Amino acid sequence: MHPDLTARAAHSTEIRARAAAEMKAIGIDEAFIARLVETFYGRVRAHPELGPVFETRLAGRWDAHMEKMVAFWSSVAFRTGAYGGKPVQAHLGVANMTPDLFPQWLALFAETLDAVAPSPAAKTWFMTTANRIARSLALSLFYNPALDDPAGAGR
Repeated sequence: MHPDLTARAAHSTEIRARAAAEMKAIGIDEAFIARLVETFYGRVRAHPELGPVFETRLAGRWDAHMEKMVAFWSSVAFRTGAYGGKPVQAHLGVANMTPDLFPQWLALFAETLDAVAPSPAAKTWFMTTANRIARSLALSLFYNPALDDPAGAGR
């Protein structure tokens, strides 16, 4: 194997080992991630504003979505790189998705973590990560640089 590839593989292994140790220290394992996703999306489905948006998009495909979300959060937490989805593309064109739904999604996620997180550090880690992801996704889907133009040149 080429020395650069060997070094890259060793570095990736080290990153995954550090992530696994960090997650273990705050009480996160694969079972917790599955429980978090299941509990959270159960609450999403019952939410008066989020539920209909998700249901319209995922009707008949909830099981596949749940598996994908477990894989996503596991990949993020354990730095496995196993999730190969494209979140921005997946959310483009979702009927009735608006920027004001993101704070509701985050509040519901925080409530779910309050109920199921194994430690305050786990809640902090997941909320910090969820906030970063939500901000990135919202910017990707809804940001219009013309609205930031103080001179109004973009109008």
